[in-house]
Amino acid sequence: MNYQHPTTAVFFAMLRRDIRVARRELPFFLLRTTLQPLMLMIVFGYLLPKMGMMQAGYTSTLLPGVLALSLALSAVQSVALPMVAQFGFSKEIEDRLLAPVPTRIVALELVVAGTLQGLIAGLFVLPAGRLIMGPIQGLALGNFPEIVLVMVLGAATFSALGLLIGCAISPQQIGLMFSSIIGPMIFFGCMYYPWRALDKIPIMKYAVLVNPLVYVAEGMRATLIPEIPHMDLRVVCGALLFLLALFWHFGQRGFMKRAIT
Repeated sequence: MNYQHPTTAVFFAMLRRDIRVARRELPFFLLRTTLQPLMLMIVFGYLLPKMGMMQAGYTSTLLPGVLALSLALSAVQSVALPMVAQFGFSKEIEDRLLAPVPTRIVALELVVAGTLQGLIAGLFVLPAGRLIMGPIQGLALGNFPEIVLVMVLGAATFSALGLLIGCAISPQQIGLMFSSIIGPMIFFGCMYYPWRALDKIPIMKYAVLVNPLVYVAEGMRATLIPEIPHMDLRVVCGALLFLLALFWHFGQRGFMKRAIT
């Protein structure tokens, strides 16, 4: 890669700026994006098993789902929330649009920065989950390349989704994102249960396939806890690549449209 090319140089300059801002606000970023997953692990992965109200082996099902949730939430929020503000009252997006690069490169940099933040959140939650819930039956960290692959694809997919959402809603509708998009995505994203467990409910088994979180959660199960029934990893990667291309296509189109209005 030619780092001296003007477009490439500007891209990495914007990326370094976002990384520097994220590093400065790292405690607040982790608090915002990992608090809910950590509370889920404390309640469902530690308290309930200790009280005998849930099987101890449930932590093997829960950890990949919580990791997927943390990664997805941080990636989508890191892109969508700032964009809503920047296209709204703050107008900070105009500073980025004045950069001497094509507008699509600005959108791409936002997605890359969101992907990196999603990976940071996921890498924070994984050891935290092991610390909170104790030994995880069947945990296979030896599948490191596959784990990283699913995490990168998942973070990039949800970062591109954040681009699409950030261009589609106004600041007055930000609550809509959590109530009608994020909420159902969490409950029907196979986070609390494996997708294969829905064999007994065929309608739901296939209905949830429209939910991108399903593929991240199942990919995490396939790589972290392979002994649990899971979706084929090739299907997971193919679906995430398709959704990434889909969200990027419509997200960058929306970004271009908002940028010229």
